[in-house]
Amino acid sequence: MFKKICIVIWLFISVVGNAQINNDEVLFSVENTPITISEFKRVYNKNLDLVKDESQKDIDNYLQLYINYQLKLKEAKRLKLDEDASYKREFESYKKQLLKNYSSDAEVTDELVREAYDRTAFDIDASHILVRIDPSERDTTLAYNKIKTFRERALTEGFENVRALVHDGQTIYGEQLGYFSAFKMVYEFESVAYNTKVGEVSQPFRTQFGYHIVNVKDKRASRGEVTVAHIMVSLNQTDNSVDPEVRINEIYKKLNQGESFEALAKQFSDDKSSSNKGGALAPFKGGQLSAIEFEDVAFSLQQKNEVSKPFKTQYGWHIVRLIDKKPLQSYEELKPELQSRVQRDSRSKLINKALVNKLKSKYAIKEKSKKLSYFETILTPDFFARTWRVPETIADNVMFQIDSINYTSKDFAQHLETNQKNYFGKTTDYNYLIETEYNNFRDNSILKYHEDNLEFTNPEFASILNEYRDGLLLFDLMEKEVWNKAMKDSVGLLNYYRNHKSDYNWDDRLDVVIATSANKNDVELVLKMLDDSISVDDINTKLNNNNQQKVILTKGVYTTDHEKLPSDLKITKGISKIYNHNDAYHVFLINDILPATAKTFEEARGKVVNDYQNQIENQWIEELRSRFKVTVNDKMLKKVKSQLK
Repeated sequence: MFKKICIVIWLFISVVGNAQINNDEVLFSVENTPITISEFKRVYNKNLDLVKDESQKDIDNYLQLYINYQLKLKEAKRLKLDEDASYKREFESYKKQLLKNYSSDAEVTDELVREAYDRTAFDIDASHILVRIDPSERDTTLAYNKIKTFRERALTEGFENVRALVHDGQTIYGEQLGYFSAFKMVYEFESVAYNTKVGEVSQPFRTQFGYHIVNVKDKRASRGEVTVAHIMVSLNQTDNSVDPEVRINEIYKKLNQGESFEALAKQFSDDKSSSNKGGALAPFKGGQLSAIEFEDVAFSLQQKNEVSKPFKTQYGWHIVRLIDKKPLQSYEELKPELQSRVQRDSRSKLINKALVNKLKSKYAIKEKSKKLSYFETILTPDFFARTWRVPETIADNVMFQIDSINYTSKDFAQHLETNQKNYFGKTTDYNYLIETEYNNFRDNSILKYHEDNLEFTNPEFASILNEYRDGLLLFDLMEKEVWNKAMKDSVGLLNYYRNHKSDYNWDDRLDVVIATSANKNDVELVLKMLDDSISVDDINTKLNNNNQQKVILTKGVYTTDHEKLPSDLKITKGISKIYNHNDAYHVFLINDILPATAKTFEEARGKVVNDYQNQIENQWIEELRSRFKVTVNDKMLKKVKSQLK
């Protein structure tokens, strides 16, 4: 969905306000839909920073873009795309995500965020033993006694010995967890681990998985944040003559000979997102990377500019240089990230419970006679086989009210039918099941009532929701009327390519061998050897060996403006002069010059599709302007220009 939103923002999607219309302030109208000055100004100012094309910041040009936006909305609603089932599903999915930011108890959230920050300051190394039981199990005596016995044994026999002995991988698990921090475990487990002293074994405690005991072996300060640069040689090389391990060791030799890390990264690193920055990566924290080896090496470096030995990850061979190390960020800096994670974590149940308690005083909630014992008479074993259905003769008594809305026994029975999947294959006690599910039903109904009314009570929420409502709608419209048409119209695409063939060309390219070194004398030696008609392979053998790496030789086909080539390179077949580029010296053996040529249809297809889509859209906009009457109030437009300027 976020892909859709990004595309639609590019199309100048903005918040459409619900402000009351003042006819004297109407800037323009599309059919019977008026757009006020205040709405246009808000949209213009909101999107000003998103606009890349300076011409679109011109008020007249932007007005036309916004009129086009309103025309598309009109067309989408004329086609009833807002009634489409898939559109409704996607919009509701986004709405649920957005509601998480508005349906929580701020005070409890802040307490949990602060607690999470305090825990993030440390990593815990622990092992645990788990006796698995079902979350709905009422009689847990046997499991509790078993975990209690394991604890007693652990205190005398040693935790690790008992852990290894009792583990069966089915009902009892004994695991070494390694180091972890906040959010890595379920909240109940995390809390016990952080509240158990190093070297001690916790008292038995229960999570959704069963009963645990935890042995905390170590507690260390957070690694904080590290910034490094790296040179990577990918394991997947297009040039079969390049052995990644050999190449990384060639580069490492050059580093030990005093050559610049940044220069070597620019020339030889296969990580193109960082090579042009001398290999520099964005800062990262402990546990943030998928490559554990890379993270361990990065954090092991102590002094700025310290360089690691070559090492291997699943992505390739690396050399890492330390740029900076920082301790844990401040609470204020980390708070937004932590708040988002708290709301996604099992901690959210605590937040929801606190919110429900507050909403009970906000809304007029009246509990009627629950009569839960009645439901014990209508439930059958079919419930645990997911085949139970609400009886047609069920009583329909009011169980509770929220404001003027009644929630009946029939509603609760429907809730039971919907949630019977959670009890599939179990034999939970009816009384426990009904009591638990009634509490869930009541609390969920209160939260649902709050969410359903939030759009009418919270202007900020309403504004953002409306933005995405229209954004998703326009995406579906553009997909139907422009993007899919262009993709599927093979004849139209081919004709467009033929009529605009001169727009699609390859740039000049060079088939070249590049000799690189930070030592100018070494490159001069290469130049002399090339002049003496010594082959590239022989040059590599003569200048490079196990003890030294004087030059690195690279073969490839590059466009003339490629970053590996200096901008003033003389494009002539043969041997070049020596160039100083990317903090190193180079000589170029240009084997062939591949001149600019026209791209075939298949080679240019992506650009052709994009250009053809633009043509279709422009023609379509003209049709919409003919279908819907657009009226601009020139007097109000002058006022807008005066105010915005």
